[in-house]
Amino acid sequence: MSPLQQAVTGGFAIGVAFGALGLLVGFCLTRGLRNWLVDGDGIKIRTFALALAVAVVGAQGIEGLGLVSYGRSLYLQGAVSWPLLVIGGATFGYGMVLANGCGSRALVLLGSGNLRSFVVLVCIGLAGYAVLAGVLAPLRVMASDVSTVPVGVVPPTLAGLVSTWGLGDAVARWLPMVVVATVLAAFALGSRPFRRSRGDVIGGILIGLLIPLGWLATGYLGSDDFEPVPVASLTFVAPVGSTLQYMMLSTGMALSFGVAAVLGVVAGSAVTAVLSGRFRLEAFSSPGHMLRSITGGTLMGIGGALAMGCSIGQGLTGMSTLALSSIAAFASILAGAAIALRGPLRVRGM
Repeated sequence: MSPLQQAVTGGFAIGVAFGALGLLVGFCLTRGLRNWLVDGDGIKIRTFALALAVAVVGAQGIEGLGLVSYGRSLYLQGAVSWPLLVIGGATFGYGMVLANGCGSRALVLLGSGNLRSFVVLVCIGLAGYAVLAGVLAPLRVMASDVSTVPVGVVPPTLAGLVSTWGLGDAVARWLPMVVVATVLAAFALGSRPFRRSRGDVIGGILIGLLIPLGWLATGYLGSDDFEPVPVASLTFVAPVGSTLQYMMLSTGMALSFGVAAVLGVVAGSAVTAVLSGRFRLEAFSSPGHMLRSITGGTLMGIGGALAMGCSIGQGLTGMSTLALSSIAAFASILAGAAIALRGPLRVRGM
């Protein structure tokens, strides 16, 4: 197979695994935050934290071995529009609470027969593409032109920032990874109820491993001097829009890692749902419920496009690179979700 075919095959396989694990574990940042902030149950948010710790160690490890370089990825840009990043992240975070789940969760639920998720995903894809390349793109470009500034460190990561403190190259390279992974793992494993929930512990570890596998699929298997595959891993805003476009125009498009991963998530979830007896058709309970899902999906599409990723794209994949922009985007997603769950603009009737 060509490098592109290998990357696409890897993307589909990784998507299948994410769909199966996501359904079995109930992996969802929105659910984790709601359980933690509203109900006082921290198991699911600790599952996410453990997945992030594993993703950071895995991603930094394969880069340290020289297998992948994140310099060509979306996350390590030398100049960033911080206002758009923060506004986009907060918008996405609020939208995912409004829609009762992010894009990745919607894909998993769609595979299990949840028809509400189809509406959410269409809204994410249309709104995201409208901002990235459609009718709203000129406004995004104008705002980006006047607000983009150099990050100021090279590389634009925590390691680059630590290197300005005068520490040795090796210390600057590995210290941020050790600190971040240790804090996340301590938060997750420091809870006895979480440690006793073996399914969540194993699920968090396995989902975290999918992120470096995605980097390997595109940055190693997809490496080609003449037609390089964009270096990326799991993310679910632009790829959802690309999947909608591919379904309509496949004869004029090449299948990409992102589209293959999206299709894989739905397939993995569907097969797992059928085999485990969890497949059942579900629809909206009222017009208001549908309107809330449409609004949430639209906000996620717009916010994800501005923030250059979603709760998975920035929260796991971007954060695994320790990019400063990803830290800001993910913090904004968490802030937006917190406002929707407990702030003055709290979403009622969830």
